[in-house]
Amino acid sequence: MSKIKVKTPLVEMDGDEMTRVIWKEIKDKLIHPYLDIQLEYYDLGVSYRDQTDDKVTVDSANAILKHGVGVKCATITPNADRVKEYTLKKEWPSPNGTIRSILDGTVFRKPIIINNIPAAVKSWKKPIIIGRHAYGDIYRNVEMLIPGPGKAEIVFTPADGGAESRVIIHDYKGSGVVMGMHNLDKSIESFAKSCFNYAISEKVPLWFATKDTISKKYHARFRSIFEQVSKEREADLKSAGIYYAYYLIDDAVAQIMKNEGGMLWALMNYDGDVQSDMVASGFGSLGLMTSVLVSPDGKYEYEAAHGTVTRHYRQYQKGETTSTNSVASIFAWTGALHKRGELDGNTELMKFAEKLEKAVIDTIEAGEMTKDLMSLSTAPSKKQLDTFQFMDAVQKRLNS
Repeated sequence: MSKIKVKTPLVEMDGDEMTRVIWKEIKDKLIHPYLDIQLEYYDLGVSYRDQTDDKVTVDSANAILKHGVGVKCATITPNADRVKEYTLKKEWPSPNGTIRSILDGTVFRKPIIINNIPAAVKSWKKPIIIGRHAYGDIYRNVEMLIPGPGKAEIVFTPADGGAESRVIIHDYKGSGVVMGMHNLDKSIESFAKSCFNYAISEKVPLWFATKDTISKKYHARFRSIFEQVSKEREADLKSAGIYYAYYLIDDAVAQIMKNEGGMLWALMNYDGDVQSDMVASGFGSLGLMTSVLVSPDGKYEYEAAHGTVTRHYRQYQKGETTSTNSVASIFAWTGALHKRGELDGNTELMKFAEKLEKAVIDTIEAGEMTKDLMSLSTAPSKKQLDTFQFMDAVQKRLNS
């Protein structure tokens, strides 16, 4: 079989632990035998990040800005225990956070639908994609315990020396608590633009939900910015055959539970945090959840939604058999390859990505799967495969 030529480099970011082991297997069995592709490689394993004082993470993000598409393996964000384990200089920040900041991007999580892995919510037939605004709100709040009677206020002091603005939060008659939150127009605009980019790219309708009937300035600001961007992208929405809709958050939750899916659901920071876990659980497994970071100017970084699978890596180090689900990592590659093909006008590459995804799904629907899916699958006959047997089964099906 002649290899498919890929003319533009794909940025590759290696990772840690069991997913790093899987990553190499994916490349060796499912990528290099079929594609003539230049991978611009960055090692984001925690040890090499430490060696470079995390410069490699910044370099990888800048490479995505240059080439447009990247694919990333799961990585460790070290805590004190990891610093000791890997003899690191410090607790380095999350690579995902660093890359997200440089790309000014939004993360979208999308479940992988497999017929014999039914969703816990019976009505869900198509993926529900979650777009979470990952800046500000309660995650950057300031808060205070109120010891007794007194007045709490919001005070804004203009940098140009203008008059202060004050709003009373509450006139306390006894003890209590108070919290202040903020967000930025620039961040909300980037979030909205990324959501519209992704929805138009995937040709799925875009829902946005807040509670602007209660929060008439804070939440309403989000709604007004989304509506402004929707007007700017009206022609693109029409061309893609999709729509933008605003819902109150409680109405959206009620509708989601009865809907078949097939939309991008954009949410503020806290709502996105909560609902992404609900959707992941409702569709069965984090091992069947993809993640893509999209920038406002249309740069893409694909990865699995799960972590480095430390427990399986400990078994692997001891020479024990593991049955690690590689589906989300494979789909990170297929997502990046399909987007690379789309941007380059390379139909053959796009078709290959689609065939690889079909090979994965067909393997599981035929009853061959890793241990984590055995209890979820409704297949009449099931065979448990180890980490490497599963990828061999996918490669065999791809070849056929």
